[in-house]
Amino acid sequence: MTSKVVVVGQGYVGLPLAVAAAERGYEVIGYDTDEFRVKKLAVGESYVGDITSERLSAILSRGKYQPTMATNDLDGFDIAVIAVPTPMIDGVPDLSFIESAGVAIGERLRPGVTVILESTSFPGTTEDLLGPQLTKISGLVPGEDFHLGYSPERIDPGNPTWSFETTPKVVSGVDAASMEKVTAFYESIVDEVVPADSPRVAELAKVLENTFRHVNIALVNELAMHAEGLGIDVWKALDVAATKPFGFMRFTPGPGVGGHCLPVDPLYLSWKVERALSKPFRLVALADELNNQMPEYVVRRLTRGLDRRRQTVTDARILVLGLAYKADTGDIRESPALGIVSRLIEAGASVRAVDHHVTESPDIKGLVHTELTTEEVEAADAVLLVTDHSDVDYDLVVKSARYIFDCRHHLAPSDRIESL
Repeated sequence: MTSKVVVVGQGYVGLPLAVAAAERGYEVIGYDTDEFRVKKLAVGESYVGDITSERLSAILSRGKYQPTMATNDLDGFDIAVIAVPTPMIDGVPDLSFIESAGVAIGERLRPGVTVILESTSFPGTTEDLLGPQLTKISGLVPGEDFHLGYSPERIDPGNPTWSFETTPKVVSGVDAASMEKVTAFYESIVDEVVPADSPRVAELAKVLENTFRHVNIALVNELAMHAEGLGIDVWKALDVAATKPFGFMRFTPGPGVGGHCLPVDPLYLSWKVERALSKPFRLVALADELNNQMPEYVVRRLTRGLDRRRQTVTDARILVLGLAYKADTGDIRESPALGIVSRLIEAGASVRAVDHHVTESPDIKGLVHTELTTEEVEAADAVLLVTDHSDVDYDLVVKSARYIFDCRHHLAPSDRIESL
């Protein structure tokens, strides 16, 4: 008998999971409250870069995948996976999406089923929040009547090497039987699973992974600011340091951090530490402060570059290349490009942006979306390279631009090209 899998949340995490499960033969229900998403999915149109419309259409045609907004379609599930957003609101974790998913799942809970949380949150969320909520709604107890576990998402949008299927998957359960069920499910759809002793260990491991990146990116961002003041090329220093075969991992400066993970996940950990232990997590707070400074720093550097060319930012025409937070994706969640654009417009600049990957345009008054043409580049007082998408005609840009400020060190520096 084919197992019925419900995946609550059909975004950058839930959709790749749902597609992978359907391709392995599971009967998959992709539940989402976003009508736009569900309608797109129903006709085989993917809005997630890592999932092609062809893959989506294939599982739809085989009847293995059903996108829906109707909670009744969740009835009779064998495995339910919660992959919903966990934002921060005014510095406090917002778990309302997990709680809403818990209601939909809890009302349909029955003995023997398996519930898995994938959403990133602070240690204790699975056992202290989701488990008790499911029990309150259903009267069933995790570890006794049904299986409950946590398996943190490790999606890296646009990564050509590590996909959902090839990235090692951390798994955990509230008891041995839950662990067995969670492990068996993921072993059937990914190449490798990594067992964690408990959901708390898995939850801490997830926020640790992203805190590690957040802190190290903050380090090189601050280093870049200081190196520029000292007249040292930070990129050359990084190249030299990276030749060390041990004890060093290369991180690179950029215009800031974006996506859901880096701007949010470390704050979940620091919030939990402060709440549980009444102690600040000082390194996380400092890293957050430093990375949040980068959009303003980019604007200052661009302004200085324009000043040297006898051009004020107030009446400058700026062409921004890339709005997504990461190359070759359309994800603008927490993208530093949005902060940069807003600051430039507030300063009086005329800002035009090119990003074919972004389908949901940001709501920024005064921002004009345009195509990359020779005329656009020549008309710009400055070209600001924020996101280095691989499909951009950089030869055209270099040939036609009067001044380029490159936030990604994608182009060779020259008298017209300045790197962060």
